[in-house]
Amino acid sequence: MSGHLTLDGFRADLGECLFLEPGEVDLEQGPLEAGLDSLRIVTLLERWQAAGADVTFVDLAERTSFAQWWQLLTERIPGAGRADA
Repeated sequence: MSGHLTLDGFRADLGECLFLEPGEVDLEQGPLEAGLDSLRIVTLLERWQAAGADVTFVDLAERTSFAQWWQLLTERIPGAGRADA
């Protein structure tokens, strides 16, 4: 899976933790206002690290929206964000 995190996959990961369908995830929403607690954030972080993301809990905590998380992940995972060919 390394290098193959897509926006759809990112939305699906968030939706799983928020008990939402991927399409219901508001990327402009902040993690805390969406109801993510630190344990769920760590779960997501470990999943994305396993996919090759060079990010830390502090990296995520410093960003205030899921859109900013996605931007960070696309910067930190080679090939992330590109559609699978």
